Amino acid sequence: MKRFSARNIVIYSMLIALNVVLTRVGSIRIGGGGTEIIRIGFGGFPVIFAGIAFGPIAGGVVGAIGDIIGMIVSPMGPYMPHFTFSAALTGVIPGLIMLNCKDKACKTSFLRLLFAIGVGEITTSVILVPYFMNTLFGVPYEVSLPPRLISQAVTIPLYAYTARILLNRICSALNIC
Repeated sequence: MKRFSARNIVIYSMLIALNVVLTRVGSIRIGGGGTEIIRIGFGGFPVIFAGIAFGPIAGGVVGAIGDIIGMIVSPMGPYMPHFTFSAALTGVIPGLIMLNCKDKACKTSFLRLLFAIGVGEITTSVILVPYFMNTLFGVPYEVSLPPRLISQAVTIPLYAYTARILLNRICSALNIC
């Protein structure tokens, strides 16, 4: 993370707002048993982008605060800090993988972005969230895992491609490369 300047706080706030809107309003939510089983949308992208562009701490802050605000604005089931932890990790893991990239060529490498986002999404969306759903609400893995695998097979390359385009366009403007 660069540092907590006023400019960066405004950027993080915009990413948090984008995360909340895309997750809670601009997503397809499928529920069952009083909880949300699967969510299809682009809500995770601002968190991942914050981690890649500004570092793992920024990604974690954007993910955690976005999850808490989203829960206040539009709850679906009871608040569980497990999911806030998972949302924070969604930004931290890609941020850690991309941490040693200092130049534009490394930071905008599609394969590196695909790897960083893939590791983060598989860890959080495919492993942790179904585990939490199973242990907290009794949702069987057979119900929550297949849609998540299909969803991530589409969103991981899409997130990597979108991140690459955005980083190519705003790298020098935000001084992040």
